[in-house]
Amino acid sequence: MKASPACSLDVHRLRVDFPIFATRDGRPVVFLDSAASSQKPRQVLEAMNAIYTSAYANVHRGVYQLSEAATAAYEAAREKVARFINAPAADTIVFTRNATESLNLIAYAYARTNLREGDEIVLTELEHHANFVPWTVLAKERGVKLKFIPITEQGYLNLDALDELLTSRVKLVSFAHVSNVLGVINDAHAIVQRAKAIGAVTVVDASQSVPHMPVDVQALGCDFLVFSGHKMLGPTGIGVLYGRRDLLEAMPPFLTGGDMIRYVGFDEVRWNDVPFKFEAGTPAFVEAVGLGAAVDYLTALGMQAVREHERQITAYALERLSEVSGVRIFGPLDAEHRGGVVTFTLERVHPHDLASLLDRDGIAIRAGHHCAQPLHQRLGVNATARASFYVYNPLSDVDALVTSLERAKAALRIKR
Repeated sequence: MKASPACSLDVHRLRVDFPIFATRDGRPVVFLDSAASSQKPRQVLEAMNAIYTSAYANVHRGVYQLSEAATAAYEAAREKVARFINAPAADTIVFTRNATESLNLIAYAYARTNLREGDEIVLTELEHHANFVPWTVLAKERGVKLKFIPITEQGYLNLDALDELLTSRVKLVSFAHVSNVLGVINDAHAIVQRAKAIGAVTVVDASQSVPHMPVDVQALGCDFLVFSGHKMLGPTGIGVLYGRRDLLEAMPPFLTGGDMIRYVGFDEVRWNDVPFKFEAGTPAFVEAVGLGAAVDYLTALGMQAVREHERQITAYALERLSEVSGVRIFGPLDAEHRGGVVTFTLERVHPHDLASLLDRDGIAIRAGHHCAQPLHQRLGVNATARASFYVYNPLSDVDALVTSLERAKAALRIKR
């Protein structure tokens, strides 16, 4: 077996920051499921603990020191997120629970207000259910038609089909920046520009791109962009919606109650300013602080360095997995055009069984349809196995995966 090349990041130094990677049961943890949710560095955990232990109070509501400190920390996190994706202003950043809630917010507050029967929405065959189901529900409710950008046999979006899909009836185009199954990096700028040319509003699901590569919303020119904190070293329960301010100001609120109002009377209610209009109730301010700490951590690494590390480990994984007989890899075989995700099947082994066998060796992969059943139907398979990588994965994790796959084949007496 060839030796692993050196990583572009000092991964072994970084792993010290992640408590989960302390040796357990005498063996290291090989975590290859970061596309589902990432591990957390101590810097994130400590930032959240500091709020709970020394500055905890409800935000925006108190005129005492603890509340003011918590509010300042919450709004500082918003500023960090805005800078991280180069949003034009912090008030274009709405905190939600996750990318799924962000997409539902757009579907309910923007699309239900602006789309009518006969209008059309363009999606892709690559979409995660979070960017599929809300539009399906809307289509059934409002008589809106859904159309899909198809994929090629190699797993790329067939952008030549856009000329036919983008008619005057299309009012919204929503798509994944990076596929959570095939890993393909879509040309978001080109899609946005072609959609804008016909006056359509654009939504970018950046759940698999913002954690892994530089993303600039102003350069993309998109109207909305969403992502989740838990996929980018942050905690669960916090997500982000970036939106053009004029669109956010025109949209009605998604949820109603406390803190999203300016005035409530017996016969009148007036909404708060953006972004607070969309943050009803006590927000997840501790989680927002954790997300801000995650942004600090990734910023210190440099997102271009993060991207280069993932390109390198993905290229290595594609090479090593292709050496395993019986393995079928889905999506582009060029690491330059895919994120840190490699989805595959092993002949004669169900992905769930394979994941269980690998777990015996301490290797965590994902198995199933990865919340992308329509894509799996398009691929002609019911389920796949998926290995996904992040900043804390050394290239030796790929070697461990391949060794465990060969061991699984031997245990199942698969000779090919």
